[in-house]
Amino acid sequence: MGFIDFIINSILTQASITIALIAFAGLLLQRRPFGEVMSGSFKTMLGFLVLSAGSSIIVGSLLYFGEIFSEGFGMEGIVPSIEAINGQAMNELGLANQIALTFLAIFIFNILLARLTKWKYIFLTGQALLWMATITTVFGSAAGFTGIGLILIGGLVGGIFAVAMPAIAQPIVKKITGSDDIALGHFCTIGYLFAAGVAKLVGKNSDSTENIKFPKGLGFLSDTYLSVAIVMVPLYVITAAFAGGEFGTALSGDVNYIVFAFLQAVQFVVGVYVLLSGVRLLLGEIVPAFRGIALKVVPDAKPALDCPVLFPYAPNAVTAGFITTTIGTVIAMFVLPWFGLAMILPGMLTNFFAGGTAGIFMNAVGGRRGVLIGGITHGFFITLLPALLVPSFNSLGFVNTTATDVDTVTAGLLFEWLIQPFMSLFG
Repeated sequence: MGFIDFIINSILTQASITIALIAFAGLLLQRRPFGEVMSGSFKTMLGFLVLSAGSSIIVGSLLYFGEIFSEGFGMEGIVPSIEAINGQAMNELGLANQIALTFLAIFIFNILLARLTKWKYIFLTGQALLWMATITTVFGSAAGFTGIGLILIGGLVGGIFAVAMPAIAQPIVKKITGSDDIALGHFCTIGYLFAAGVAKLVGKNSDSTENIKFPKGLGFLSDTYLSVAIVMVPLYVITAAFAGGEFGTALSGDVNYIVFAFLQAVQFVVGVYVLLSGVRLLLGEIVPAFRGIALKVVPDAKPALDCPVLFPYAPNAVTAGFITTTIGTVIAMFVLPWFGLAMILPGMLTNFFAGGTAGIFMNAVGGRRGVLIGGITHGFFITLLPALLVPSFNSLGFVNTTATDVDTVTAGLLFEWLIQPFMSLFG
């Protein structure tokens, strides 16, 4: 058991190592020269780590923004955090081993389903699988499953999501990328498809966000990084001003709090630059390497990768999707309590990564108008679903928190609304 725990907790949960090992296996199966195998594996890991470094820079910037937003606008409510749920489930509920084994079971079921069905997708976003394992274990345990049954039911449900979500998103992903080489492995897919559906209804004949023609004097806005800065710098600086000097200085230290907010906004842009550099390096290595697995283990398999792999295809849509999704989450924050639901504070990390990816989906089917209207409804949707789970989490001992990523939330609701009532019929 100790060795299995080491493999799962120290190897498989390290996404960079996992994806490098997959590239290594794929290149070996193609009988590439040893030097090429090692080079391709290392560059795959390097690309993923560069991508992760960019994500970490963005996360640090957005965590700061979340603090000044809450202070500046006086909002008190629930901040969705799957990380907090994972920590409490493992440490306080004693579900650490079950979550680890369910994580492994999801991966195994994913491979089996990809091999035996027409859904030829291998889900390679390790942290997303861990969050799915957390939700299925927590709600599977609440439904009455224990031991191997808990692991198997969680693995099966998670494995189905791992192949089904990339499969249903693939038609739009192919339209975005212009190829069928990669798929999307991110458990916010139901939200993307909901947003794309709205965008398609309202965005008929609307031009793409990527075709925006700026006046000659504003031609610099066609640069991805400058256009992001134009949005983020005022957003951070104005929010910091609302938070006030006393609170801002507590976060900024010796640096003037307005200047610090400006630098954090620029840091956000730096994160986007690093992230996109990692995406380019990763895709240049993982797609050729994955052919070995596709041909030998799961014929015609496609790698389902994390959402930032789509960002280079429509960078304007990423920014627009982030902004409109944030607007939608703010609206939902005020509206949902009128219906007896919890106040869910906007999660800036989810708004950027899920909102940005939704923006790409919406732009692909509904253009600018689709991103504008669809993004607001997307923000409302991804706030509503976590709000529905709050009473369940409260009853299980999780106070003032709920899950993020609408696919994992949907898995929790599946246990809550269908599997648990079915189990109760048998006592």
